[in-house]
Amino acid sequence: MKPITVSTVVDRPREEVYEYLDVLANHEAFTDHFLTDWTASGPASGVGAKVRVKAKAPGAEQWLDIEVLEAKAPERTVENAVSAGGKRRTCGTYTLTELPGNRTLVEFEFGYLSAPALERPALPLMRPWLRRANEKAMERLAEQLAPVGSAA
Repeated sequence: MKPITVSTVVDRPREEVYEYLDVLANHEAFTDHFLTDWTASGPASGVGAKVRVKAKAPGAEQWLDIEVLEAKAPERTVENAVSAGGKRRTCGTYTLTELPGNRTLVEFEFGYLSAPALERPALPLMRPWLRRANEKAMERLAEQLAPVGSAA
């Protein structure tokens, strides 16, 4: 399956947005509409930060183990998720671009690295659901990081 890319503009400087995203447990606040039951382990931020979550996707609930593999302040963070007994592996990359007016473009690219053989034919059918879930996450991220008193 081709990667899915979604984006949003956050009314905060890039360094502030990066500091927020660098703490993996902070992601619960904007992804809990499809990732639930969060348990964090490892360091709070940066490479090695980990969470265990349950995905509320079509079909059976799945547990995922997510780990930050790359953290390059203030521009990128990369996380991998493993599930299905190691047979399903995905990669999520947040790329932050500084915009005029102390604003930040946040792009999130999600892709499958591997999937169980029985799931592969259904991956294109999952694409619209994954896009919507990640678009909503980006909207929620922008709302949560909006400056106090601004109309989001």
